[in-house]
Amino acid sequence: MKKRLIIAVDFDGTIVEDGYPGIGAPRLFVFETLQRLQNDGHRLILWTYRSGKKLEEAVTFCSENGITFYAVNKSYPEEVYTNAVSRKINADLFIDDRNIGGVLGWGEVYQMLTNEGAQLPKPKKKGLFSFLKK
Repeated sequence: MKKRLIIAVDFDGTIVEDGYPGIGAPRLFVFETLQRLQNDGHRLILWTYRSGKKLEEAVTFCSENGITFYAVNKSYPEEVYTNAVSRKINADLFIDDRNIGGVLGWGEVYQMLTNEGAQLPKPKKKGLFSFLKK
């Protein structure tokens, strides 16, 4: 059996195009990918800067598009934040537009997590004289 992952996912710029404080358009294949990840047994946590009414809007938007998160801005549903609890989410992976290089397309995210389909090419090492090999 494949390992089931806990995946923390950002909202603005990751699930939707960045339109904060509004909600941008959904990114291509995002809800299909998140649904497949959930169907594969992975737990999804919404991990976002949003709070209060803006957070409720994001959660509702995702719910209306078929995604209910395992937890929202916490490691597990019953977690109660106090100063004794770290604000860092306990997750195996984080999907965020602020990653180095930005967020990949959602099709690529799914392929990387499941090893289905084409693999991303590995960057070629460039040596001092690599320009001569053209």
